[in-house]
Amino acid sequence: MSHPRLGITLGDPAGIGPEIVAVALASAAPALLAGVIVYGDRGPLERGARAMGVTLPTGVLVVGDGVGERAVPGAPDEVSGAAQVGYLEAAVAAAQAGELAAIVTAPISKTWAKRAGFAFPGHTEMLAERLGARDVVMMFAGPRLKVALATVHVPLREVAHVLTTLRLRRVIELLAESLVRDFGIAAPRIGVVGLNPHAGEGGLLGAEDHDVIAPALTALPPSILSGPLIPDAAFRDALHGSVDALVAQYHDQGLIPVKLIDFDEAVNLTLGLPIVRTSPDHGTAYDIAGKGVARAVSMQRALELAVAMVERRSGPLSTAP
Repeated sequence: MSHPRLGITLGDPAGIGPEIVAVALASAAPALLAGVIVYGDRGPLERGARAMGVTLPTGVLVVGDGVGERAVPGAPDEVSGAAQVGYLEAAVAAAQAGELAAIVTAPISKTWAKRAGFAFPGHTEMLAERLGARDVVMMFAGPRLKVALATVHVPLREVAHVLTTLRLRRVIELLAESLVRDFGIAAPRIGVVGLNPHAGEGGLLGAEDHDVIAPALTALPPSILSGPLIPDAAFRDALHGSVDALVAQYHDQGLIPVKLIDFDEAVNLTLGLPIVRTSPDHGTAYDIAGKGVARAVSMQRALELAVAMVERRSGPLSTAP
């Protein structure tokens, strides 16, 4: 394989990953599928297709070591934990070798992955380390909201201690770069949400907005920055077109609005990597795994966005074997 292609990881085979990947493949344009590799086991993928009532396209390349064949939908265990880690490791190894331009990741279980020896809080941290990215940013892109996170998997009581002006500035820079390069917004308007109620109320409700956030909002042409924005109004204003994207200061500040407004269609993407990485904005959903009722729209959008980003950056995906 001499030219970059697109890899899809199956996620936890005991979750809804096989179902949503099957639907995404079944609904994808035939021209795209020639450039796609699925890192997972064929048995769970075919089972997912049957559950969702779709037919897998012929000729889809599936690469797996057979570990996940014994996984049972809705019953995660050490087997499914090892399988999901193996799928991801294989895809990342291919990316390290220059064989992939993008990876689309179906949901994993952090709990079961950790039990299988996965030493990272999630996909984002693992991809950053393995692909040599010094700074990465978790962003969620939906049809109505685009939100990047200044901090990610950090307990709430630690956010104010972890947040720095330097980190926030880098988040803003990577977001601005992606909005121009990946979304075609020539002069993006970026709103930076405050940390404290009322964005600190002039220091009465916390000093971080004035001391940490405001200094990061220096000029960044061609982007237009505003903030610190009052958190309880910022997302409503963004929905009405005040900005093209927001920077939230912590996980739930950004994710609650995104999942309220754009849950079915939002895509999680990692900025700052040398390749494109996208994923659906939800988890393994063990409670509905294997029942054929999973909503695959976010996975479909993740695949579509990955292809669009690759094509914006470097042209059409390779279809070379």
